[in-house]
Amino acid sequence: MPSAQLTRRQLLGATGASGLTAAATLITSSAPAGATPWSRTNPFTLGVASGDPAPDGVVLWTRLAPEPLALDGRGGMDDKPVQVLWQVATDPGFGERTVVRAGSATATAALGHSVHVELNGLLPDREYWYRFRAGDQLSPVGRTRTSPAYGASLQELRFAFTSCSNLPAGYFTAYRHMAQDDLDLVLHLGDYIYEGSGASPLPGRSHVSGKEIFTLGDYRTRYSQYKTDPDLQAAHAAAPWIVTPDDHEVENNYADEISQIDTEPDQDRAVFRARRAAAYQAYYEHMPLRRRSLPSGPDMQLFRRIRYGQLAEFNVLDTRQYRDDQIEGCTSACPERWAPERTILGADQEAWLQDGIGASGSTWNVVANQVVTFDADGTAGAGESYGLDNWMGYAGARQRWYDAVHRRGVDNMVVVTGDAHRSVVSDLKLDFRDQASATVGVELLGTSISSGGDGTDIDARGRTWLAENPHLKFVNVQRGYQRCVLTPGQWRTDYRVVDAVTTPDAPVRTRAEVFIESGRPGVAGITRH
Repeated sequence: MPSAQLTRRQLLGATGASGLTAAATLITSSAPAGATPWSRTNPFTLGVASGDPAPDGVVLWTRLAPEPLALDGRGGMDDKPVQVLWQVATDPGFGERTVVRAGSATATAALGHSVHVELNGLLPDREYWYRFRAGDQLSPVGRTRTSPAYGASLQELRFAFTSCSNLPAGYFTAYRHMAQDDLDLVLHLGDYIYEGSGASPLPGRSHVSGKEIFTLGDYRTRYSQYKTDPDLQAAHAAAPWIVTPDDHEVENNYADEISQIDTEPDQDRAVFRARRAAAYQAYYEHMPLRRRSLPSGPDMQLFRRIRYGQLAEFNVLDTRQYRDDQIEGCTSACPERWAPERTILGADQEAWLQDGIGASGSTWNVVANQVVTFDADGTAGAGESYGLDNWMGYAGARQRWYDAVHRRGVDNMVVVTGDAHRSVVSDLKLDFRDQASATVGVELLGTSISSGGDGTDIDARGRTWLAENPHLKFVNVQRGYQRCVLTPGQWRTDYRVVDAVTTPDAPVRTRAEVFIESGRPGVAGITRH
């Protein structure tokens, strides 16, 4: 791979050192001593990350924060910009002949001294390692991987998906196990942080601010605290991530510009828009996102499509920013949820999703989605009840989506979902009230990293859901993550669970394996353990 005429300075001093320690010494020695007030203090306390892979590159991320828990959200930095050097190699030792790209980026106070390097010029479907340097300090090393060429015939893809990592609720042990899985990709489907006050009986797990967060400084400190967790850092450093937020990155159950706290007149919407702008900026500052996702006030471009050769296409949704308000006071069957004018995606994103899935030539169409799409009657016996903050409360919009999939003959749609703090496998029916209707896909609802505490194998709600909803095939209420292995002929998802999150170092095991056959909508089989 060409090095694009890298200079000796751009190579960061990696002049033939074999092994990380020797290379790190050379890199560090090229920085002038005392260049910054924190030059002898580690500014990389939040780790490193990569994301949104493409065939020719990926986004590299870090943020300088020598004092990560500072309550002003500045991370111990002043207003001065800092030049951050970065380096990419084909081996973790960064030997002279393996460094393929290097350069510098300016970390500014306006973006919390975060760094987003959008790489190009790399080879498709390749493993790379990367690191940063600021002052005298060298960052941890991260591993990433580019996606395959768009027309490539990929034989296997390994990825995990997860959501809902609530720091006070428990340890992030599942992230550590995920980091050890040799993955090509990780999908995070929302609730990366929680905005509430968050006291915890577990040592070191209470939110340091001790209050609900509202300002940019508040959100920065909250992200900083989460990102100091070593298990989360390990998962980020192990593979590139594709991320999308849900509600807790801003406020519980918000809908577009409608706060669930301040629901009074228009002036409250202005207050919430300011809060949303702060939350979105902090989200961007702490995630490996491309410049196209840089917020403009309270608006942020999040829905996007990422291809993995001919094998898979990921349709990443945003189900918060454009939705109508949730229905309130609706009981029983709730006919209001079928109102055709209601939307959860907004008109533009809805058309984008339907057209993209209909035109895709990929073996698997993956919808990376925040909230449950399947119908689930939650009342045992006579009567009905449904969730209203998820797609059940926007059933008319869901029907337009499912109808489009069926009309266009799509037979490869798999929806991966977060939010609900439980694992559920469901056939997606064209009409959930008629089990003989066509199956248009499969939904794999994934459990939380820690939200909800230790959990259990199944609870009362799970038993009711299974009894009342024949399209549901599996329910579990433990914590963990989902590991997916895709081939041209089959999709397998391993539901990986830990028995406890309130005690550290819990082992992980596979509770169930779910199988889907290419070209055949619906669950082909489940092996329970």
